[in-house]
Amino acid sequence: MTKNVLVLAANGQIARLVEHRLLTADAYQDVVLTLFLRNASRLATLKDNPRVTLIEGDITDSAAVSAAMAGQDLVFVAVVDHDSQNRLTKNVIAGMQANHVDRVLFTNVLGLYDEVPGEFGRWNLEMIGAGMAPARQSDQLLADSGLDYTTLRLPWLNDRDVNYTVTTRNQPYDGVSGSRSSVADVVLQIIADPSRYSRDSIGMADPTTAGQNRPVY
Repeated sequence: MTKNVLVLAANGQIARLVEHRLLTADAYQDVVLTLFLRNASRLATLKDNPRVTLIEGDITDSAAVSAAMAGQDLVFVAVVDHDSQNRLTKNVIAGMQANHVDRVLFTNVLGLYDEVPGEFGRWNLEMIGAGMAPARQSDQLLADSGLDYTTLRLPWLNDRDVNYTVTTRNQPYDGVSGSRSSVADVVLQIIADPSRYSRDSIGMADPTTAGQNRPVY
């Protein structure tokens, strides 16, 4: 049975890792992708793939986002909403509700709930700064939307191999850094089984980086 997946901000590094594995791994041959990005030429190598539809548009354009939602089974938002008005999150929620799409994976930052302890937690809040308020509001809007959501609280990213521990909303964040490949792996697991981490907020990080005061690259 075909599974239709929409990726918003489809040219991001994690998004492209997810897309590559979906299109090349035998386990995901039932997945059909709609890739939404500002400049579709950046993914020109995929334009002739029969399992890919490219849509050029701005994620703050509510009509364009809603149109892309039609017929989708799952939406992966591969960018953090740091907009002071949360237009991105509001457009995603409205578009999903209008098109009766329920499952969404939404990228966000670590530290939303002060779940990152110690000196690193203090530094993390300082670095994210004014971007934390809209990030927290994005998460709250999702939680209040009635959608089947998963907030993905990303660590500070590196390009190491896949190695991560998942923590849920009420657990301390385990680690300070993690690889882009690890985040992509989490997304792929949920696409394979959308019941995973349903209506939850999860962190994922390399547990070997736990206790560090700064990101590990």
